[in-house]
Amino acid sequence: MAQVQDFVQRVVENIERVIVGKHQTVQLAVIGLLCQGHLLIEDVPGVGKTMLARSLARSLGCSFGRIQFTPDMLPSDVTGVSIFNKATQHFEYQPGPIMAQVVLIDEINRATPKTQAALLEAMEERQVTVDGTSYPLPRPFMVMATQNPVEYEGTFSLPEAQLDRFAMRIGVGYPSLSDEIEVLDRQQFRHPVQTLEAVASVDDVLAAQEAIKSIYVSPVVKEYIVRVVQATRQHDDIYLGASPRGSLTLYRAGQARAAIHGRDFVLPDDVKAVVPTVLAHRLIISPGARLRNVTAQDVLETLLQKLPMPEGGHKPVTA
Repeated sequence: MAQVQDFVQRVVENIERVIVGKHQTVQLAVIGLLCQGHLLIEDVPGVGKTMLARSLARSLGCSFGRIQFTPDMLPSDVTGVSIFNKATQHFEYQPGPIMAQVVLIDEINRATPKTQAALLEAMEERQVTVDGTSYPLPRPFMVMATQNPVEYEGTFSLPEAQLDRFAMRIGVGYPSLSDEIEVLDRQQFRHPVQTLEAVASVDDVLAAQEAIKSIYVSPVVKEYIVRVVQATRQHDDIYLGASPRGSLTLYRAGQARAAIHGRDFVLPDDVKAVVPTVLAHRLIISPGARLRNVTAQDVLETLLQKLPMPEGGHKPVTA
């Protein structure tokens, strides 16, 4: 796991040249990358959501696409279009900005549901279909989307099917006093993201993503993962619980967290640490619970306190 640890350390340190005082948030973003998942960064305006996404993208030696979502965007503005070529007398596919290895979608909830839906096939199947022809997306492929809370004017809430395709949802939050002063100092002359260079290659990313798949997950940890997810489907305050895709993401996120901590096996603590980030956005709170101001985070905290933590998880010793 030394290879994965070295990769993560380089990427995290590079991102922290821009994002100040948010080590855990940056680490979660890299865990999302290792899971081959997509990342939803949700918070109030101005706290660095776009900068976090841009910094992660620039730290990797991958092709980069950026899409600014607006209410007047069309699905073809994302996926690309087929244009008739008079010289060849054939339609030719003109790729859209989604045809990149790392795609930043800024303010995803400012586009209409129809345009948001253009991402579904790309995020799940790693391909886009235009005029009946499917085009594979490059590897690795990761969507990093930012969004403001839905109570802000001019936004459209993401549908459940869209949210479920994001492996993790993270927030940035306001900086502390000392961190905010450091932000001022770092940006006195120019923004540090302008000088940020790649510290990893495409091969490094693919190798790290493959390496975490070999992390051992014991039967007791697998059972704990499924019990947590199934508990969300049986809770009185939850109208719709987490899907099996949530179980798979918890499994992979636990492997990634174990790897960046230098272990070749997953502990129950690895799973518990990523549960809120992986599952909260997949839950729909019941109307009665919403009237009591119950949130998905509240429900998950209660579930984690009630569910017994299994012992073990260590890799068995072979003779």
